[in-house]
Amino acid sequence: MSDVSFNAVGRRKKAIARVRLIPGEGKITINKRDIEEYFGLETLKTVVRQPLALTETTGRFDVVVNVRGGGFTGQAGAIRHGIARALVKADEELKPAIKKAGYLTRDPRMKERKKYGLKAARKAPQFSKR
Repeated sequence: MSDVSFNAVGRRKKAIARVRLIPGEGKITINKRDIEEYFGLETLKTVVRQPLALTETTGRFDVVVNVRGGGFTGQAGAIRHGIARALVKADEELKPAIKKAGYLTRDPRMKERKKYGLKAARKAPQFSKR
């Protein structure tokens, strides 16, 4: 492997993605599987590629990702966050464009906790007058 690599961590909901950018031809590997094999939906693949497309660095870096936790959507968001952070480490001049697009901002939305007396966070038991 090349000795020049840029590492970053991206997070969304419960998903945590450890991203490594290595100079290469643009291959994206997630958990030792190709992106086409890992994500079934085309929208999730585009979410992952958004920072690379924005900065026009699609063919310059190979992306190696280790992601765990959460669902597919959360994992895609975490990978996007990690790629954006790694790109800024690779080239500081890309930061204004990536920041303006909102890819460096950690999405603060999390699952709401279940409350006592309710069936879920907000779902209440069925109400009947009699």
